[in-house]
Amino acid sequence: MPVATPDQYAEMLAKAKTGAYAFPAINVSSSSTINSVLQGLSDAGSDGIIQVTTGGADYFAGQTVKARASGALAFAKYVTEVAKNYPVTVALHTDHCPKDALDGFVLPLLAASEEEVKAGRNPIFQSHMWDGSAVPLQENIEIAQQLLPRMKAINAILEVEIGVVGGEEDGVQHEGSNEALYTTLGDVTAAVEALGLGDQGKWIAALTFGNVHGVYKPGNVKLRPELLGEIQAGIAAKYGTAEKPLDLVFHGGSGSTDAEIAEAVRNGVIKMNIDTDTQYAYSRSIADTVLKNYDGFLKVDGEVGNKKIYDPRAWGKIAETAMAARVVEATTQLGSKGNSISA
Repeated sequence: MPVATPDQYAEMLAKAKTGAYAFPAINVSSSSTINSVLQGLSDAGSDGIIQVTTGGADYFAGQTVKARASGALAFAKYVTEVAKNYPVTVALHTDHCPKDALDGFVLPLLAASEEEVKAGRNPIFQSHMWDGSAVPLQENIEIAQQLLPRMKAINAILEVEIGVVGGEEDGVQHEGSNEALYTTLGDVTAAVEALGLGDQGKWIAALTFGNVHGVYKPGNVKLRPELLGEIQAGIAAKYGTAEKPLDLVFHGGSGSTDAEIAEAVRNGVIKMNIDTDTQYAYSRSIADTVLKNYDGFLKVDGEVGNKKIYDPRAWGKIAETAMAARVVEATTQLGSKGNSISA
């Protein structure tokens, strides 16, 4: 199916909210990892979100140049073309854009989408994340206020991080006190006062409840997914809305238990970012192939190796299938398996 239109993306998110499931939002950095995600989503009969970070976009453009906007556009064009061959619907998203990257990443991509919409076509990306977790809350909200009208004009969605997800992702370090790892109702109320509840443009919230990017073992991080429900209830009571008025995003989920993920989804998470686990699944299979076929990968003791093993397509297919299996696992955990709007 083609990449989601804005209306299809809205339908995906609305069905996830009413159906109490969430979509995996998988970070990619190459055509091969894109293919892995499309394969996994198709195997699961699940729609999903494919996203790129600033570092991923740099890599798409070429490691020796600094052209992340070009890299992100190349990513989007590739997915837009190859997704037509798969029976599921995917949305395109840019992940974690801190303040110092706005001018070289999200803003030129917004401008490119504005030109597309002006010409009567759909925006290139269906959503963009502004990561203001490293600046004071008021400045975070003010920048979101500047971005939201432009997003609304092209029928795209803004993701805003309120709080601090600990750890490091793709060169973006997130540090703060332990208290900063837990978003407060007051923080969210300030955001809602400024951004509205959809009337000024649709936005989704990456609230923090102890999340940490990167690798950690279960039990090493104190997640409080019940906090999401408490904040939802507080906003609903204050503004007289239906329950769970906010569409939420789960960052830093590696190592989370099935129970923690399920509770976060019950409390309104409709998008869960996945990066570390899929990176490992892809690379782990390559290591396995190399170690088991050492004399085929390398020309050992004057031999010629085995082209059928060191051909990048050979181990690449294995890696893609391994990463696809991890994507299927994610759809099972999140409940999106078998729920494609394309079915």
